[in-house]
Amino acid sequence: MADYIVRATAANAQIRAFAVTTKETVETARQAHNTSPVITAALGRLLTAGAMMGSMLKGEKDVLTLQIRGNGPAKGLTVTADSQANVKGCALEPQVMLPPNAQGKLDVGGALGIGVLSVIKDMGLKEPYVGQTELKTGEIAEDLTYYFATSEQVPSAVGLGVLMEKDNTVKQAGGFIIQLMPFAEEEVIEKLEKKLAEVTSVTKLLDDGNTPEQILEILLGDMGLEIMDTMPTQYYCNCDKERVEKAVVSIGKQEINEMIQEGKPIEVKCHFCNTAYEFTVEDLKRMIKRTK
Repeated sequence: MADYIVRATAANAQIRAFAVTTKETVETARQAHNTSPVITAALGRLLTAGAMMGSMLKGEKDVLTLQIRGNGPAKGLTVTADSQANVKGCALEPQVMLPPNAQGKLDVGGALGIGVLSVIKDMGLKEPYVGQTELKTGEIAEDLTYYFATSEQVPSAVGLGVLMEKDNTVKQAGGFIIQLMPFAEEEVIEKLEKKLAEVTSVTKLLDDGNTPEQILEILLGDMGLEIMDTMPTQYYCNCDKERVEKAVVSIGKQEINEMIQEGKPIEVKCHFCNTAYEFTVEDLKRMIKRTK
């Protein structure tokens, strides 16, 4: 089944909610970057959040970037998403291996360490919006919950999960974001908090075979859940030779000249999908002419 997002409201629109399944998206990322299990889990969680947060964007050309920089062995992650919920991402250190954490789970917090979460929204204005918060746990869902509360002043509950098979492929991936509107009544808030406290983990909900609709039903079913729409989400990289060429041009004439002197074609890989693009010496000479 292809990955998709469900958007919904509850409690007479006092709550807005998103839930998503991202198994194929995360598996595509794992294959593209050959990530270790703990990095698959970390990048998978951020891709899952990116898909839902991308679907919140209003403008067709709006782009969201989620960036984590930490002092753990993983060093950092980057995910970008558009308003159609196309996502892509990369890890600075894709092959990090760590023992399980105290709960016997993949130690995403240990891999990322302490650091900073940045949310960058490019909405076609002169300057992009940048929100930054410190990493609270490095487990990503809690860090985004904290980001929404402090940077956007929106009380939110974020749940993200990636479950691996024994052969290190992705068994399940998905998550939810539930947000309270400014006019939410105290009774609604208390009811929601109680419901969220009953949820042990997102991976358990997914492993029990629950769809995004069923996850929202479990959390909000007795609060007048209304499914608004569903939309597909996928791992999609929009790189092409022209874009990569621009990146090569940006390194400057001197470096390109040095490559030409070597007399060999160069290979440049896209960060997000690892597609390799080859540029011949003739291509490099043409780039030099264009920069004059």
